[in-house]
Amino acid sequence: MLFDVSEARFEAEIEHVLRNEHGYRKRLSEDYNRDHCLIPQDVIDFIRGTQPEEWNSLRDIHKEDAETRFLRHLAKQIDKRGTLDVLRNGVKDSGQHFALMYPAPTTSLNPEYERLYEGNIFSVVRQLQYNAGVTLSLDLALFVNGLPIFTAELKNNLTGQNVRHARQQYREKRDTREPLFKFGRCLAHFAVDPRLVDVTTHLQGVKTRFLPFNKGKAKGAGNPNAGDKFPTHYLWEEVWAPDSVLNLLEQFIHITERHDEGNWPEKQMIFPRYHQLDAVRRLVADAQVRGTGQRYLVQHSAGSGKSYSIAWLAHQLSNLHNESDERVFDSVIVITDRRVLDDQLQEAIWQFQQTLGVVENINKSSRQLRKALEDSKRIIVSTLQKFPFIVNDIGDLPGKNFAVIVDEAHSSQSGESVKSLKETLSDDELNVTAGGEDDLDVVTWEDRIAASIRARKQPENISMFAFTATPKNKTLELFGVRCLDGTYEAFSLYSMKQAIDERFILDVLKNYTTYTAYWRLFKTIDADPAFESRKAKRLLQHFVELSEESIAEKIAIIVEHFHEQVVPQIKNRAKAMIVTRSRRQAVRFYLALKRYLAEQGYDYGALVAFSGRVDDDGVSATEAELNGFPDTQTANELDRDEYHFLVVANKFQTGFDQPLLAAMYVNKRLSGVHAVQTLSRLNRMHTEKEATMVLDFINPAQHIREAFQPYYEATLLSEGTDLNLPYDVERKLREFQFYSAEEVSDFARALYSESANAGQLQALLAPVVDRVNSAGAVTREEFRSELQGYTRLYAFIAQIIPYEDKDLEMLYQFARYLWRLLPPGPNDLPTEIFDLIDLESYRLRETNSGSLTPEPHLEMLEPMLENETYGAGEDPIELLSEIVQSLNDRYGPAAAKMVQDVFTETVNDVGVSNAIRTNPPDKARLTVEDVATAAFTRRHADNMQVYRLFSDDEYFRRFVLKAINQAVRSQHGV
Repeated sequence: MLFDVSEARFEAEIEHVLRNEHGYRKRLSEDYNRDHCLIPQDVIDFIRGTQPEEWNSLRDIHKEDAETRFLRHLAKQIDKRGTLDVLRNGVKDSGQHFALMYPAPTTSLNPEYERLYEGNIFSVVRQLQYNAGVTLSLDLALFVNGLPIFTAELKNNLTGQNVRHARQQYREKRDTREPLFKFGRCLAHFAVDPRLVDVTTHLQGVKTRFLPFNKGKAKGAGNPNAGDKFPTHYLWEEVWAPDSVLNLLEQFIHITERHDEGNWPEKQMIFPRYHQLDAVRRLVADAQVRGTGQRYLVQHSAGSGKSYSIAWLAHQLSNLHNESDERVFDSVIVITDRRVLDDQLQEAIWQFQQTLGVVENINKSSRQLRKALEDSKRIIVSTLQKFPFIVNDIGDLPGKNFAVIVDEAHSSQSGESVKSLKETLSDDELNVTAGGEDDLDVVTWEDRIAASIRARKQPENISMFAFTATPKNKTLELFGVRCLDGTYEAFSLYSMKQAIDERFILDVLKNYTTYTAYWRLFKTIDADPAFESRKAKRLLQHFVELSEESIAEKIAIIVEHFHEQVVPQIKNRAKAMIVTRSRRQAVRFYLALKRYLAEQGYDYGALVAFSGRVDDDGVSATEAELNGFPDTQTANELDRDEYHFLVVANKFQTGFDQPLLAAMYVNKRLSGVHAVQTLSRLNRMHTEKEATMVLDFINPAQHIREAFQPYYEATLLSEGTDLNLPYDVERKLREFQFYSAEEVSDFARALYSESANAGQLQALLAPVVDRVNSAGAVTREEFRSELQGYTRLYAFIAQIIPYEDKDLEMLYQFARYLWRLLPPGPNDLPTEIFDLIDLESYRLRETNSGSLTPEPHLEMLEPMLENETYGAGEDPIELLSEIVQSLNDRYGPAAAKMVQDVFTETVNDVGVSNAIRTNPPDKARLTVEDVATAAFTRRHADNMQVYRLFSDDEYFRRFVLKAINQAVRSQHGV
């Protein structure tokens, strides 16, 4: 007899676990009241068993109609308030208050509450017929005390269906007008197969948004193998266990009224992702057992919901009791600069407890913070700037224990706050090389926290919980878990790779274009003196990047690219960020952008963001003055449809969530953690946003790839730089002999015709699908792999090919649709994972373009060395000709001509020659500098920009004078 692989068998196995291991009642479809969306008998049994006195009082009033009246009243209350609120807060009927759920007690001091908790009734219904008029049924429905909480559609891979078909069933076959499917009536709907789980809290037909609810596999999407169990067994064995369900209802699920991560419905029910649920529960359990004095690192990818995770953790730690029924923490302190987190804490805790004043926001002074600590306020939200005070002082509060949750305090990483941060830390802690405004981003929240912790041993009455997407080596060592082999790892990990694989965030490296500037410099003196090459290159690069010609050229590329490639996304609401290296550069880019938009007639509004006041070339302005409103409103103003560009200098590059942001234009050196944090501003999801675009004018592609490698854990996607590669793949596809050139052209003709329809397109592809399916398994997989590789390769390379090939374009469209119709391979992720982007061609000069997604790699960061620095190290010496040649590969003559003229005049000056021959080097240098300065002054009318740079920029002036002095001494053989 063949083994039963049907969905019914899968369904029966889940029911068996729920009933026999978790004590669920088995209920039948006929036990369910469709009008009230309840199991009446469970409701009454729970009320009678846990609240007999209240029930008897109600029955004395309503007599024989007590049950009917109460159930009708309860159904109305659920319809008005939602199931979650009724479960948490109960209902009142005729003067009696009835609880509808008893959560797990936080202590064992109340035996009566323990008895009530044991009175909760859990039920499962298979094939629930929810519609009276038509025989429609749900595979599984779960109830608590007669109220519906979860439904599930089950699919078995062995029958040829999977979680995608379950999602489709919810979207297309579950009428949202049915009472059971109304928002808030049933709390979550699960699409389940033996390998994957998705969940949604709001059925909206075809617009329903499902999120993965999976553990992750090999740092990516999916679930690990589980021996002889289904990989998704954790859902019914762990998550649907009674204690877990009550914990979800009491401590996690809540409703938010605000927009969140795209233009999803304004009213949302928040259900934790698996990584959030697992992290919070394990942190709470560990803190309960081990008490205070611990450190924890939570490495969750940007955009993975850290704000909610922190809110849930803070609330649960504030109520945590140990086995002796003692409070583990007197206060929970959340260190963050994100206002949204404070709002989320207030909102969530109000729903959990209906208690005001649980969250104390410290926004005035250290005295306010001290008083909150002394008064044992349950949850205290403070800023990064107060972190040293907290660490130093709370250890001195006698008899009090604290939990400190440290969020990535991004907004403190900009402008003046960073300067203040540098002053707070010692030189030994920073050891940062000076080099201009763009170095202000070197110090992060991790630097400050590490400094504070190392300055004083962590008190035993404090436990610290650090949340970050990009931990440094020092963070891993301070907060990570030490393994047996001496390495350190995060207590909880949700990798960037998994977040991308699960379509929770977008891959910002998927469509990355780098530019090589085409300016040239030239050497105009015969002498070939040696200089420190790195400083020389950086200096002249800084000069060229500030030049009007350079900025104008880049602005033209940016705007035209945005207009042609980005604007069509998100129904013309797409936004772009221009990242500059300094405040002065930001102002120049902003003004040039405004001019170009006006000249070309583009109706794209632009904003600028920088700290302080900039005085540059006759312009003196602040961010607020240029934008026309206070700088505190910049982020909110960018939400408006009229604004499409945001030019930034060390602001909004970390911790800024804007789902409409679809493109980034980088004109700044990025490296390491800062590169990841900056580019991650693009990764937020939006219903109309399928991909992101980056144009980078400064950073080599390999440097960006290397920056992401430690935090990514992803598979390298197709990348091609040879413009003829599509022809090679086209030939390989043709050799399979599954289709003809006529079939490709017929399909393309139908696709682009105004009368095209899905049925016609599928009919044209059907013969090809049949030929592929009739081939051997190995051949099928080879063809599918080549087909998929062609679509991805062409999507990338079409951006830069300097020609148009109609045949390649037709094959691209043909391949895209054909691949969707072929049966999935053994290791395929859902189609939408791969089919993220559909780009039209555009033409850019001097570019390398493609995916920079790193390869799978376990990154081992080196330990923090005692003398570790962030500096560039010893600068190699190169001949002047070599330096100029290197710069000529990137820049034009405008940046160097005036400087070279001054070189020549100074070298040939008689007074300089005499000073060199008759004076020691230090005195001769004074004469050289005087002559060179006078030469610059006489030429001020030739190039006012260079003269202003020489006169106003102390670093530029010192470097140029030093270079001239070396050139003169070399010329005279000294």
